[in-house]
Amino acid sequence: MRPYKGVFPVVPTTFSDNGALDLASQKRCVDFMIDAGSDGLCILANFSEQFVLSDGEREVLTRTILEHVAGRVPVIVTTTHFSTGVCIDRCRRAQDLGAAMVMVMPPYHGATIRVPEERIYEFFAALSDAIGIPIMIQDAPVSGTTLPVAFLARMAREIKQVSYFKIETSGVASKLRELIRLGGSAIEGPWDGEEAITLVEARGAARAGVGDEDVGVLGVLGPESVAEIGVALEETGIQAVLGVSAEGQPEGRVPVRHLADGEREPAPELPRGLGLSQGLNRRERLGEALFSR
Repeated sequence: MRPYKGVFPVVPTTFSDNGALDLASQKRCVDFMIDAGSDGLCILANFSEQFVLSDGEREVLTRTILEHVAGRVPVIVTTTHFSTGVCIDRCRRAQDLGAAMVMVMPPYHGATIRVPEERIYEFFAALSDAIGIPIMIQDAPVSGTTLPVAFLARMAREIKQVSYFKIETSGVASKLRELIRLGGSAIEGPWDGEEAITLVEARGAARAGVGDEDVGVLGVLGPESVAEIGVALEETGIQAVLGVSAEGQPEGRVPVRHLADGEREPAPELPRGLGLSQGLNRRERLGEALFSR
């Protein structure tokens, strides 16, 4: 039920040892995240290695995961593409298969090809006209595109489906605070993408904002840990939207209470040293260790 809030981990894509999709382990991964207390899921994001997937693999994963989730929790599908037409097709397909929301970065290509603000506005307006579910704008450094807060607020006020924002840039708390102030009730979901480092700052941004918006936080903790944080902080107006990292939990960033033995089934052990910095090699190695039991 909207507004969407709570713990939404980014689902990693699992592969067999020959690089093919491993759908059996993918389903176990999804079940683990839901059983760990997640309120929703996000698929095909950058952490999911969407950039190494073919169009056919995207279709298989979207259909398989949404059918397997079967409405247990809402699912956000990342549909980023430089082409307006291709992105519209991805958004429509995600909606048809049951996605609750789509997440999209501004159009970009490679290290240097960017588009001006008015073309970005037209891009998101075209997406909004094509679908009937919310659009989350992913304000991420990987796109190389600067999205001023006044511009984001303008799109929220003027483009119907643009109502969620995942801010991953530096100074995220300040940007969220200003976004809430300028966008008001048009900002249905301001989400913090700074890996749970700025929980306190995000809380301050929410309390300084206009209205009763919930601030989401996207980070690198597993859902079995952050579900406890989300429950504990719900009354403060902060909501946790966290991803899973092969690097494990960073120490000292947030006050996590680890669950006692027997409270939940242990998570599969994740291999260390398989970060995105290793590029495509990760796909070839993931199948050796992830969710293989």
